[in-house]
Amino acid sequence: MSGMQPAAEHLRGAIDLSSLVNRGTAPGGPATPAATSAPGAAASSGGAVIDVPSLVLEGSDANFSQFLDLSMQVPVLVDLYAGAPTPGLSQIVESYGGRLLLVTVDVTTSVQLRQAFQVQSVPAAVALIGGRPLQLFAGALPEDQVRQVLEQVLQAAAQSGVTGTASATAPADDTEPVEPPLPPLHAEAYDAIEQGDYPRAITAYQTAIAQNPTDKMAVAGLAQVSLLHRLQGKTIDEIRAAAAAGPTELDAQLDVADLDLSGGHVEDAFDRLLTLFETADADDRNTIRTRLLELFEVAGLDDPRVVRARARLTNLLF
Repeated sequence: MSGMQPAAEHLRGAIDLSSLVNRGTAPGGPATPAATSAPGAAASSGGAVIDVPSLVLEGSDANFSQFLDLSMQVPVLVDLYAGAPTPGLSQIVESYGGRLLLVTVDVTTSVQLRQAFQVQSVPAAVALIGGRPLQLFAGALPEDQVRQVLEQVLQAAAQSGVTGTASATAPADDTEPVEPPLPPLHAEAYDAIEQGDYPRAITAYQTAIAQNPTDKMAVAGLAQVSLLHRLQGKTIDEIRAAAAAGPTELDAQLDVADLDLSGGHVEDAFDRLLTLFETADADDRNTIRTRLLELFEVAGLDDPRVVRARARLTNLLF
């Protein structure tokens, strides 16, 4: 999905993002960080050890300013996603032993951050160095490529004087939480996603569902990776041009709905398909309904926007 990577522009929003400035992005594929000194960054970092609850933190519209402050001392990687964080990214960041922090942001619920970062496709990664943003890459990359980009981020951070280290605070009971291992087919799907092999991930999730139709994680995972697969290799301009040229062309409208949802325009995606549903014939209605159900899974079934769209779909069906 690197062809859908937007150019970095003003990162402004209703929240306090006044310290963020324009930064350039290399067209197509991962960016190569250029060292740019942030005012006061060297003085504020000094290689200090910064206590944090975890090396992987959840960001939102409400708390994001604290991560801008942290980036004055430790480089921060921001994972912009829809529905579920980018698989494998947290493990990669944790392997750096605190030289980096990871902040995950669900752009379907953090609307101000989606607008501030001008998110047009997900997943996407941005670095914060000294309070300033640097867009890195869009889409899922193999681990070795992700590490190459992060090494460049660390080099840029060092040249900007951002050389602190984050130290995760131990739990109060001094016991490390143990996450249960993923089921084999889920683990296979995650590995495939990390490698950008979406068809293999789809097959793994489909097999998991065939074995256990009540596997909600597999159903949600299948919807998410199917969305990524449908958008892979397509550009924003191509998708929107086709939709504008064919307002009644079903495939074109399905594509632009996928694009809207991936960019956080959840209500726009639902409204487009529900409006199309009203005048569609029986076969097209079935296709639209199936796509809507998939997009509901991606956005999250408890999302109020999903609840409203599902109610509207029910009214149209009956």
